[in-house]
Amino acid sequence: MKSLEVNIRRKVYSNDLCTIQDLFFSAEEGEFIAIVGPSGAGKTTLLNIVAGLDQDVDGEILINSNPLNNAAQTRESVGFLFQESRLMPWLTALENVQLVLDGKNADVEYAKALLKQLGLEEFEHAFPGQMSGGMQRRVALARAFALQPSLLLMDEPFQSLDSPTADRLRTLLLDLWGKANPIILFVTHNLREALALADRVIFLSARPACVVEEISIEIPRPRQLDDTDVSMLYERLLYENPQLLSGVRGRSNCDETKAKNLSNEVSWFERRIG
Repeated sequence: MKSLEVNIRRKVYSNDLCTIQDLFFSAEEGEFIAIVGPSGAGKTTLLNIVAGLDQDVDGEILINSNPLNNAAQTRESVGFLFQESRLMPWLTALENVQLVLDGKNADVEYAKALLKQLGLEEFEHAFPGQMSGGMQRRVALARAFALQPSLLLMDEPFQSLDSPTADRLRTLLLDLWGKANPIILFVTHNLREALALADRVIFLSARPACVVEEISIEIPRPRQLDDTDVSMLYERLLYENPQLLSGVRGRSNCDETKAKNLSNEVSWFERRIG
């Protein structure tokens, strides 16, 4: 079983800007975790640290209790889907998928099978400039799953797409995830998207980011963004925590003093009205 532990005590840039502080969470094999937080909170920085792209940090990323940054064989099992498709424009769809397989498993039939699964069998030899934005995202999704990663990082991958295309890609993502069973960390600003996709949603504070809330989603799958249960949960969360998407939660686990003070205030109020 693959497990992930994220322990980031402090991430400071060269200009002394602290973007993450005391951010801790874990995930188990096959768990789909959505990460939600205000703009500029450090969500992309978090993914870059988990991916090992940014190692200038006070903290550790552990897979099965082993440091990720020191395990080359583990590094190969991490996939990353960025905000842009980042396809090589001079390569065809098939070649873009094969690119990540070179030296490990350059099986053309395997790459073709992934594209077929995503409805792109007729566009194997098309270049990115000949495909729509949604099609490019599907190629990028095939490439991300090509290495069969045990950990897949996704940074707002559907943000610029129209609703029908984004809905189709979410369905394809869940289908691939269900078969490959990686841990997924999925960054999004769309709370409905997080509630529809994830097993668990982690809410981050404003910079410096820490975890202010976690919720498990008990709604059975499949879920759509406009499902009644998803809408009810969405409305309840924001009714109870109007500033949650701004990174503010009354009982923040990154500020025990504030949580204690709030608890004392609630106890005083309860005694007063009791």
